[in-house]
Amino acid sequence: MSLTPSLGAIRTTTRRAPGAPTPISSYSNLLGAIRAAGLLERSRAFYLSVFATLVVALGGAITGFVMLGNSWFQLLIAAALGLIFTQFAFLGHEASHRQVFDSGRANDRAGRVLASGVVGMSYSWWMNKHTRHHANPNMIGKDPDIAIDVISFVEQDAASARGIRALITRHQAALFFPFLLFEGINLHVKSFGHVFGRGKVDGRALEIALILARMAIVVGAVFWVLPVGMAFAFLGVQLAVFGVYMGASFAPNHIGMEVVPEGAKLDFLSKQVLTGRNVKGGAWMTAFMGGLNFQIEHHLFPSMSRPHLRRARTLVRETCAREGIPYTETSLRRAYLIVLTYLREIGLYSAMATFDCPMVEQYRRA
Repeated sequence: MSLTPSLGAIRTTTRRAPGAPTPISSYSNLLGAIRAAGLLERSRAFYLSVFATLVVALGGAITGFVMLGNSWFQLLIAAALGLIFTQFAFLGHEASHRQVFDSGRANDRAGRVLASGVVGMSYSWWMNKHTRHHANPNMIGKDPDIAIDVISFVEQDAASARGIRALITRHQAALFFPFLLFEGINLHVKSFGHVFGRGKVDGRALEIALILARMAIVVGAVFWVLPVGMAFAFLGVQLAVFGVYMGASFAPNHIGMEVVPEGAKLDFLSKQVLTGRNVKGGAWMTAFMGGLNFQIEHHLFPSMSRPHLRRARTLVRETCAREGIPYTETSLRRAYLIVLTYLREIGLYSAMATFDCPMVEQYRRA
C-alpha cells in the first residue's frame, strides 16, 4: 500500500469545465490573495527578537562552560550548544530565502555570517544545494536531497546497491536515526570540501575565513579548558545533537511524499504541494522546527517570513480543496512513522535485487 499521494490525483483535476481555473491561474490568484493580506511583508522585529534570544542563550552556554570547568556536566553544555547552533542554522536558512531583510545583499550577508561564522557550514554550498531542491522537490535526477547517498530514497537506487551499501540499504529504516548522530560531522566535511574545492564558490575567501575562525575559537576553547578525552566527548555530543536536530527537522518535510519521475511536467502549485508535508502543532512546533513545519507554504512562498506561514496555510488549504490537490498535514510522530515505513519499503528493493528470479522481477516491476 502506497503511503504517498498519487500523481493521478492531479491528472483527474485536468478534466475541468470550460472556463474553470487551472492550477496555474489558481496559484496566481492565491499569490494575489497572499500579497493583499500582507503576508509577504518582512518581519524584521520578529527575527531581531529571535536573534537576540539566541545570542543570550549562547552567552549563557558560554558562561556555563567557563564556570563548570573540568566537569562531565560539560556534556549538558555541549548538548545545549547543539540545539542553539541548529536554531542559528534555521535563521541562516530563512535569510537565504530573503525572509529577513528587503535587500537580497543584506540577507546574503546575514546568512553567510550565521551559517559559516556561527554554525560552521558553507553558505554557498547550502545555497547551491537548497536552491536546486526548491526548484524540483522530490524529482528524480534534479533534487539533490533524494540523490543517492548512504540512504536510498528511490527504488532504482536501492535496487542498484551492492556490497556494504546493499546491507545498509536493507536496514536503512532502523539505521536512519543512528546515522543522524553523524550528520553534523557530514555537514561540516561537505562544507570544507566545497570551500576548498576547485569549483566556483561565491564568497570563498570570506567563508574560509569565517569557518576557520569559528573552528579555531570553538575547538581551541574546548581543548584549552577540558582534558583531551573530555574535549573529544564534548565535541562529539555537540555535533551529534546538532546532526540529530537538523536531520529530524528536515526529514518529515518530503520523505515519503510523492516522488516525481525525471522529466515529468507539473505545474508549480501541484509540484510543491504534492511533494511536501506539514507538521501539526502550535507556536512551540513552529519554534522547534524553525518554521519548517509549514513546509508546503514555505515551498509555495519561499520568501515568506516565519510569522506569516500559519495565516497563509488557511488560504493554501482552500485553494488545494478547490483544485482537488491533496494537502498533507500530520503530527510529528506520525510523520516520523511514515518516513521510517517509506525507507523500509525502499530498502526492500535492495533485498529483492540480490535474487535473480523471474517472480521477483515481476514483483519489482509491479
